[in-house]
Amino acid sequence: MSRLSGFPVVSATWDASSIADGNEEAVDVTVPGASLGDFVMSSFSLDVADLMLTSAVTAANTVTAVLANNTGGAINLDSGTLRVRVVPFADA
Repeated sequence: MSRLSGFPVVSATWDASSIADGNEEAVDVTVPGASLGDFVMSSFSLDVADLMLTSAVTAANTVTAVLANNTGGAINLDSGTLRVRVVPFADA
């Protein structure tokens, strides 16, 4: 059993618009119990076509995922599923 199995995955449909070179698109996902400083892992169900996917807890119970485009041209992804897992930060 994975040590991460106790931390549920939250899924959301994301249909990012066309993202011009040098721009980004963000979406907020509600993750109950998420706190500032927690660790976030995220994935997308489709090839992100050289876009950079990053995620962070930006407020209580809220994770913001960002697709950033630095490819040199516009990219328009199809609708897909964003998956987010938050692992609480624990002081040693």
